[in-house]
Amino acid sequence: MKKPLIYTTILGFSTLTLFAQEEAARPLLDDSLSQWEVFIGVPHESVEVPGGEKSTSKDGMNGVPLGLGNDPLKVFTTIKEGDETVLHVSGQIYGALSSKEEFENYHLSLQMKWGEKKWEPRLNQRRDSGLLFHATGKHASFWNVWMSSLECQIQEHDCGDFIPLAGTKATIRAVPNPAGKGPHVYDPTAVPRETSGYTAASTDADKPNGEWNTIELYVLGDDAVFVVNGIPNMALTNAKMKDQPLTKGKLQIQSEAAEVFYKNITIKPLTEFPEKLAALVAE
Repeated sequence: MKKPLIYTTILGFSTLTLFAQEEAARPLLDDSLSQWEVFIGVPHESVEVPGGEKSTSKDGMNGVPLGLGNDPLKVFTTIKEGDETVLHVSGQIYGALSSKEEFENYHLSLQMKWGEKKWEPRLNQRRDSGLLFHATGKHASFWNVWMSSLECQIQEHDCGDFIPLAGTKATIRAVPNPAGKGPHVYDPTAVPRETSGYTAASTDADKPNGEWNTIELYVLGDDAVFVVNGIPNMALTNAKMKDQPLTKGKLQIQSEAAEVFYKNITIKPLTEFPEKLAALVAE
């Protein structure tokens, strides 16, 4: 479904230029992934793991995860493109590249593009990944791999959708899907509603496959705004976990049955939302 471009006429500002801040951004990606750790979930039955027992999992969820620091198929690696370090996520097994640190009050920016390979159990579905934030608790809390967290969806034609994982929820201004079925759709003019379910972004801002997309995450306290290729297409407030404010946590980058590349992953402190984003999280 092509999502309607709702907010540009409402807010009345150009979405092609975004809100630079003066403080230098801290790089989170290096050749050795020194700021991250890897957790690998349950191999699908189609995957051969060297030295391991044959998996019988038909969904890549039920079974025994390979676990922390156990990545025999090198799902998460780095490559070089010129002088740039690029994260290569093979997608062959569901997994998470998890930051060693927790973060709060920040502006995160990254670039991503899709590769060619797809894997079971999503061989015939859209290419999928995701940026999880405010990740807390144990690994394998969701689908036997990811932590309890909030997700900025990274999926073909769905970048910027919101998904709460393993008990999280948030308040979002959203309207019933104009197609008559499917998730509610973010609309900055709608009445706020608390949700523990999937909410679609206001518009599909993806570039064609093979091109680099820029995804930005602005987080302040328990509020967040997603920006895809310069377009703010999701805002949430009052993020919670078990009715307690959710304001910090680790970052996780998903491996979810599709090949994907990431680069220029940076983070810098945020003390206030840029003015034109602040309007999206105002009470």
